[in-house]
Amino acid sequence: MNNNVHGAINQEELGYAADYLFRVSIKGLIRNENGEVLVVKETGRTGWDIPGGGMDHGEDFKQAIARELYEEVKLTGGFTYRVIAAEDPALLRRAKIWQIRLIFEVTPENMTFEPGEHGDEVMFINPEQLKDSDDFAERKVYEYSLLA
Repeated sequence: MNNNVHGAINQEELGYAADYLFRVSIKGLIRNENGEVLVVKETGRTGWDIPGGGMDHGEDFKQAIARELYEEVKLTGGFTYRVIAAEDPALLRRAKIWQIRLIFEVTPENMTFEPGEHGDEVMFINPEQLKDSDDFAERKVYEYSLLA
């Protein structure tokens, strides 16, 4: 077991293998009537990504989506959502924690957006423009756009 990773639970004294807790990251893919995808430059970052972040303890998916999208792109009003992807767990090296990411297609009632407290810039973009980007997150925006 890697003791340098947060979320590792040593259960050897109970006769079980090591177990790991995961950070659950949720991301919301929002399209406008032209098929463009809503992207945000999160505070302190240089590349574009679809809005989202980590679920807080005790939240359900809808609460987490609503909170994260408000924090980054000031989403207000109701919305519908559906899961379009669940990525394999991966080690988030900068934080030394395991993470699983769920991607949701989100259809808001209100399509007015602006940077929130965790966002610096917001815009709709043709995801094809990000297909060959040098930025990993930007390439993922293109990949996610193919799922919905």
